[in-house]
Parts: sequence; C-alpha cells; structure tokens
Amino acid sequence: MRIIDDGVIHVAKPGTNAAIATFPSIAVLTDGSLIAVYRVGPSKDSAGSVTLLRRSLDGGSTWGEPWQPFDDVVRGIEGSLQVVYVTPIDAGKLVAAGGWGNRGAFPGKPLFNPESEGCLPMDILVAESIDQGRSWTQWRRIPLPADVGPASLTNPVLRLPTGRLAISIETNKTYQDTSRWKQRVVYVYSDDEGRSWSEPVTICEDRAGTLFFWDQRAALSADGALVTFSWTYHKPENRYLNIRRRSSRDEGRTWTEPEDLGFADQPSHPAVLADGSAVLAWVDRYGTQSIRARYATKLTDAFDAGTEVVIYEAGQKSEETGSTGGMLSDMARWSFGLPFAEALHEGDVLIVYYAGSAQAMDIRWARLRTYQ
Repeated sequence: MRIIDDGVIHVAKPGTNAAIATFPSIAVLTDGSLIAVYRVGPSKDSAGSVTLLRRSLDGGSTWGEPWQPFDDVVRGIEGSLQVVYVTPIDAGKLVAAGGWGNRGAFPGKPLFNPESEGCLPMDILVAESIDQGRSWTQWRRIPLPADVGPASLTNPVLRLPTGRLAISIETNKTYQDTSRWKQRVVYVYSDDEGRSWSEPVTICEDRAGTLFFWDQRAALSADGALVTFSWTYHKPENRYLNIRRRSSRDEGRTWTEPEDLGFADQPSHPAVLADGSAVLAWVDRYGTQSIRARYATKLTDAFDAGTEVVIYEAGQKSEETGSTGGMLSDMARWSFGLPFAEALHEGDVLIVYYAGSAQAMDIRWARLRTYQ
C-alpha cells in the first residue's frame, strides 16, 4: 500500500473565524462525486464554529467552493454542530446525522467539564437531501432517554443488510454531575428510512466501568458483518490502550469479545473496498505522534504491519495526563487527528484528517493505492 497523492481541502486562515478546521469526513455519492464535511472556527472548541461542505468531481484531487447548508439554531436555541456525517441512502438521497451542542446552557465553557468529566447538553439530529446534498431538510431531533445523557455522535448513519438504519451514540454525564462515569455505546434503529427511531440498545459497555469505548467507528464487511473499532481508554490507569475490534452477525444484537489489534490509539472510520478488503487509519498521539494506515484482506482480518504507511507526522511530543478530566481537556490542544477513510469507485482509498499548528489547522487528504 502506498500514498499516490495528497493535498489540502481547507487552507487555514490564522487569526480569523476560518483558522481551525476539524472533524472532517467524506461521503462517496452514487455518481462517484465526493462530499467533504468539516467544522471550521476560530478555535477547536468554540461557539463560533460552522459546518461546511465541499464537493469534488475528480476523486478528491480538487474541491469546489464551500457552502453552509446546516443551521446551528435548533428549536430556537443557539448552539453549534460538533460533527456532521453524510451517508448515501440510494440514488440521489442522502441522510446527514449531526451532533449538536447547546452552548447557551453554560456560556463560555468548554465542551467537557475538566472537574466533573461532564459534557455540555448534546442532541443527535438528522436531515435528508434528495438532490445530492445541494439542499437539506430542517434538522429533526432524535428523542433519547435521560440515562443516555449528553449524546455524542461517533459514526455516519449505517445502512444495514436488512435495509434498516442505525446510529451509533456514545453516552456522557451531564455537565455538573460529579458521580462516577460509566460510559457505554448505544444504537438507535429506524425501519422507516429515518422518520422514527427506536429506543437505545446498548451494544458496548464495560459494566465494571474500567474501560471506556470512545469514538467507536463502524462499517459493514463485504459479507454483511457489522464491525466496530474503538478508541479504548483505561479509566483507573488514565491511559489509552490499543484499538479494540468487535463484530456482529445480527445487526448489533450480539457481539464478539473485544479484540486487541496491537496498535494504538484512536481509529478512523474504516474504508471497505469493492473486493471486501479494508483500510484502517489511526492516530498514535503518545507513541509516534503520527497518523498511519494499514490494509487487511477483509474487515475482520489482521491489519498487516507490512502494509503500514505514514499519513502524517506531527513531532508533537506529549505525556498522558494524570486524570480523565485532564485527558478530556487535552483533546482541545491537539493539532492533528480524526482521520476518516473511504473507498473510491476507482479502487483507491481517500483519507481526510486535520493537521497544522495551534493557530492554524487545515483539512488535508491523502490518496492510497492498495494494489501495484
């Protein structure tokens, strides 16, 4: 596997509202065009951020001008979109899922409270487009019970083999809650193309509260298995472990035991190619301070170390902090991360990520070829 091209989607403009770009993702549409989605603002964690879309007609080599189709005002409340993912559902129809934060609930405060480990009020929103993303419906809020807490969106909407839709949601504590945090991942399902959603189903949890499965990414293998990759955090020891993989053959009702992939720490959304092979990128913050990727012949096979490529090297040395609150605060200062991989119609893989400095972070891309 090798990098055959790379470039920049969003060029940062230091000292402006377009200085810091993060949370990138891409969607490959049925006509082969691409949509890139990312958040841009004056800082990594600010109320002034907006979500932008760009389109590429040449496999990601060049990108059109950005547009801002999504409203940050939800039910009359001013907030900000933390992340938005786009999923093609069928020809011409797209569904967007967004994680929206109520900034007005605690004005001027960061997303995570470093003292309590709680999170700002967060909702999961969905919208649809029937014109390849040029226009969108108004956001609709997915109702969730109180025990989910502020809801973090961790993956694009999944279209499962039966046709039902699934959204992966990470639970959090409320902002001032100082009780013990026991994190879990839940799915909500829709059997009517996203018009209504089920009650949450817990699909990933360490009942002892020792392990947290953050930023869980999911994709379907060529044979229909639902496969997840988790950024695994050991709470008592306040450190990140290697990425854990799990799979389900019944759309999330039962799962295999977590499998240690042998490398750390934060996984990308995996790319699954037409032949069933897969590419997984990841961020290694505390080891090599880089973004890397590996290839596997199937999504459930080993990711071969011999195929590893370096996407980005930061040289940003840091030590893990001594508390969960410190780890959460630490996220706001990292100047690279959040890779997202997707297979292109031509057979290559495109990986998008953010990188730069504390004052200016771009959205960048790398195109990988998995064959000679």
